[in-house]
Amino acid sequence: MEADMTVTARTADLTGGRPVVPSRGVLRPLGLHEARITGGFWAQRQQVNSEATLEHGREWMDKLGWTGNFTAEAGQGSLDRRGREFSDSEIYKLLEAMSWEAGRHPDRARDDEIAELAAMIAGAQSADGYLHTAFGGPGQRPRYQDLAWGHELYCAGHFLQAAVARSRTGGDELLPIAMRLADHLCREFGADGRDAVCGHPEIEPALVELGRLTGEQRYVDQAALFVARRGRKTLPPHAFGWSYFSDDIPVREAHVLRGHAVRALYLAAGAIDVAVETGDDALLETVAAQFDRTVARRTYLTGGMGSRHMDEAFGDDFVLPSDRAYSETCAGVAAIMVAWRLMLATGRESYADLIERILYNVVATAIGDDGKSFFYAHTLHQRTTTDVLPDDVEQLGFGGGPRAPWFEVSCCLANIARLLASLSTYFASVDAEGLRIHHFADAEIDTTLADGRRIGVRTRTGYPENGDIAVEVTATEGGVWTLALRVPGWAAGASVEVNGVAQEAGRDQVLVRREFAVGDRITVRLPMAPRFVEPDPRIDAVRGCVAVERGPLVLCAESVGGALDLDRLRVDSAIAPTESDTVVVAAHTEQLADRSWPYGASKEKVPGQRHPVSVPLIPYHRWARGGPSTMRVWLPAA
Repeated sequence: MEADMTVTARTADLTGGRPVVPSRGVLRPLGLHEARITGGFWAQRQQVNSEATLEHGREWMDKLGWTGNFTAEAGQGSLDRRGREFSDSEIYKLLEAMSWEAGRHPDRARDDEIAELAAMIAGAQSADGYLHTAFGGPGQRPRYQDLAWGHELYCAGHFLQAAVARSRTGGDELLPIAMRLADHLCREFGADGRDAVCGHPEIEPALVELGRLTGEQRYVDQAALFVARRGRKTLPPHAFGWSYFSDDIPVREAHVLRGHAVRALYLAAGAIDVAVETGDDALLETVAAQFDRTVARRTYLTGGMGSRHMDEAFGDDFVLPSDRAYSETCAGVAAIMVAWRLMLATGRESYADLIERILYNVVATAIGDDGKSFFYAHTLHQRTTTDVLPDDVEQLGFGGGPRAPWFEVSCCLANIARLLASLSTYFASVDAEGLRIHHFADAEIDTTLADGRRIGVRTRTGYPENGDIAVEVTATEGGVWTLALRVPGWAAGASVEVNGVAQEAGRDQVLVRREFAVGDRITVRLPMAPRFVEPDPRIDAVRGCVAVERGPLVLCAESVGGALDLDRLRVDSAIAPTESDTVVVAAHTEQLADRSWPYGASKEKVPGQRHPVSVPLIPYHRWARGGPSTMRVWLPAA
């Protein structure tokens, strides 16, 4: 591991446009200037994000008065404040998304908007560095008197992350505000200050990244202090329990993630960052084990996390009901944050498998085609037909139903926006041997190896519709290096050719080590036939069901307008799914008798009410886009 750590340490100055810049680890991430998505599935979504979603978010935040909370004219720091106590964080996440987008595609108008928001926020900052519009003003509650629910440190964390994004993409408007805020937090919550934590983790990874950017160790130390304070039950008791706040068990003593899913995942990300920067390998291994167990026992087929609506929380092991799946969009983003950090630290490609699953089946599902509506939660079984929602009404309910233009709690839209704007930085990395490609898209990569040699590649693919990936070397400065491409866990039977000559594909990576020349071409073919998958038998809610996947995509049955009663389907899992224009499964419908009591010793069927049917499936990320519908991922097997 020493050699690998040295790789990242030697290249730590290449911080341009990277959300995460660890000082050590097996992999060095690439910045926006080193990796660009140029076409296909994700380029289209980045374009919609840039041209529609960011503006849509700003319009709603202005309309609801959330941005106005920062201005004196709107009563900044007073009882006239609008929105929930955490609404400041939505402006900060939007700022972060704008900053990554400005780094991806420089735009004077975007820079002007960032500068406008920066000036507005700077005007609301107190002389001692404190920054929050809901506390400390005339008639408002005092600062830090409601750490369980006030979200003051949570909001601060999102602002620090926005400032890091802006600094790493060439702007300096936010960094002075962020450092004043971070210095205030170090004084207020340092070793000699308040012995307390925020009810919603988020400040921890933000402080570490600010420390990485500025070289200020005190920010990393403060993050480490917050992580160490977790789990002592210092926050007030609550009906959801201390696990809701990740304050029930010290981080080093826990075995699995529990409680509120987003809180738990943000804390895990911060703990990984602290472990990496302080050389605490025991903490790193502990958090990795917690996350691995969570993935193995508390995660949906889509990669979604969180099965309880009431407290937006993880359930117990294997408690994963489809029709009550919560699987919050923000939990998907947070899980990617955790998996990416663990992958950089350990080099394990299995984390890229999980990131891919979440990207195609949570992130891609969350945003409407026009970029102006979104899911907060992600059910895997919509029993009743979704509604048509007006495009100008803020929605109060979060679970089920169609994508909504806005929610009272709209954390998810800006969270997706910041991920999409920085997405190319997750697609490849450099290790001690060469270049690793983790995800597949039309893309261009131009970077340097650990020893400083410049290399470049161009990738072309129709992924995820087809599994052919072509990589062409566009730059190399001589000498041997390794090109590695991930082989997804589902892709048994993958094949590879190097300049037309077949080569054996590894179990989880294609490895090509040679002295490359410009024009060298590596072609990987991943098998994309649709396949049945079965649940672990301990998942009671879907025992006896099957689902269908194709490549990285989870598929579902959808009935637009309720034309087919999906709850009467029984799939013949002995007949493999077929594919022409769409994936189809053989099934039949059956009508059960109406009875006065829904239990009994036998399944009494109505004679003659069993009909064979071929059921077309669609990618789960496409559901609820063609009008009111019902949907299910897990289909009962005959």
